[in-house]
Amino acid sequence: QVQLVESGGGLVQAGGSLRLSCVASGRFFSINTMGWYRQAPGKQRELVAAITSGGITNYADSVEGRSTIFRDNAKNTVYLQMNSLKPEDTAVYYCNADIRIHRFSGLNDYWGQGTQVTVSS
Repeated sequence: QVQLVESGGGLVQAGGSLRLSCVASGRFFSINTMGWYRQAPGKQRELVAAITSGGITNYADSVEGRSTIFRDNAKNTVYLQMNSLKPEDTAVYYCNADIRIHRFSGLNDYWGQGTQVTVSS
């Protein structure tokens, strides 16, 4: 069974930094795109950043220039380095991965349980 486990959330002051990590475990053939989403209270879940298996990245305008997504394919891990954090970055951050279970199977979408990031002003 595939699991995504996030870590690294917490409470930080505005202007501070956090690094989120997400590791995929279980039996699978390969991981395609990995990404981070966030959901603030009363708002829809939104994409923060994503990275393909080849390293192509995509960022939300709200975090562009302040955040970096990168991955270690050997460790099945994706990271999100967030700098210059703002109170509006406060949300639950979810890891997402498109995973191929077997060589000739399609991609399945997996989510982590979420990690809380709170930025105080």
